[in-house]
Amino acid sequence: MSKPSALPLKVFFWILIVLSLSPWINPPVALLLGFLFSHFLSNPYAKQNKEAVNWTLKSAVVGLGFGLSAEKAISAGADGFLITVVSISTTLLLGWLLGKALKLNSRSSYLLSSGTAICGGSAIAAIAPIIKANERDISMAMGTVFLLNSVALIIFPFIGEALSLSQGQFGLWAAIAIHDTSSVVGAAAAYGEEALEIATTVKLARALWIIPLALITARIFKSEGKIKFPYFILLFIAAIISNSYLGLPKEFSEGISQVSRRILTATLFLVGAGLSVEKIKKAGLPSLILGLSLWIFISVSSLAFIFWYN
Repeated sequence: MSKPSALPLKVFFWILIVLSLSPWINPPVALLLGFLFSHFLSNPYAKQNKEAVNWTLKSAVVGLGFGLSAEKAISAGADGFLITVVSISTTLLLGWLLGKALKLNSRSSYLLSSGTAICGGSAIAAIAPIIKANERDISMAMGTVFLLNSVALIIFPFIGEALSLSQGQFGLWAAIAIHDTSSVVGAAAAYGEEALEIATTVKLARALWIIPLALITARIFKSEGKIKFPYFILLFIAAIISNSYLGLPKEFSEGISQVSRRILTATLFLVGAGLSVEKIKKAGLPSLILGLSLWIFISVSSLAFIFWYN
C-alpha cells in the first residue's frame, strides 16, 4: 500500500496535533497516536521533530510553573532530595557493574546509566560530548531510553491505581523512576493534579544534577567538553515565584497552566512521532537488557523507599 503524498500527510499530521491540544486526548493516547502515525505513514517533519519537542516541552514546563506555589515546590523538592541522591548514585554504580557483565563498551553503558539515573535524553545529550561518544553509542542509549519512556508513560498510572498510591506518592515515584521529563509529566498529568505538581518539581530539581554529573564525568574521562546547563529550569522557578508573590490573577495563572498541559499532550504526540522500530532496533539486545534492568531496579527500589518513607 502506497503512502499518502506529502501535502495530505502534513495536513493529517496537523489535524492530529490540534486534536492532541484538545481535552479529548490524554498524554498516553497522544504518544501512541504519534508512534502509529510515524510507523504506518511516516513523519513528514522528521528533520524538525526533535527541535519541536525540545521547545514545546520547555514551554509547557515553564507554563506549568504558573500553577505551582513556592511553598509546595520547596516541600516537594525537600521530600525528593534524599531519594534523588541515593537513586542517582546507586543507578550509576549498578550500570557500571552490569555494563561490564554484558560486555558493553564503557561509553554506551555510561550514557545509558546517566540517562536512567537523571533525566533520560537530556542527560545523554549533555554527557555524550564530554565522553566523546560516537553516533552508535548515542543511538543505542537514546533508543533504549525512549522505548522505556513510552512504556512507562502508559503503564505507570495503571500500576499506581492498582497499588492505591496517593497523588503525592505517585508524583514522587514518577519523577524518580521515569526517565524523560515529558513522560514524567505526562504520566503524572494522567494521574492527577497533585501528582503533576510534585512530579514536575522533583523531576526538574533532579535534572539539575546533570551539572555535578557532567563535572565528575569530565574528570573521569579527562575531557574538557562543554557542559550544558538546563536554563529553562530557571524560567520554571521564575514562573513559580511570579505565581506565589506577584499577586497574579488566579484566572491568568490557571489559564496558562491549563494551556501548558495541552501543549504537553501535543508534545507527547511529537515524541511518539519521533519513535520508530528502526531506532528501537539500533539499541541492540545488550543495551536493552541494561536499560531494562536499571529501570526495573530504580522503579522497584524507589517505590519501596516511598512506601517505607511515607
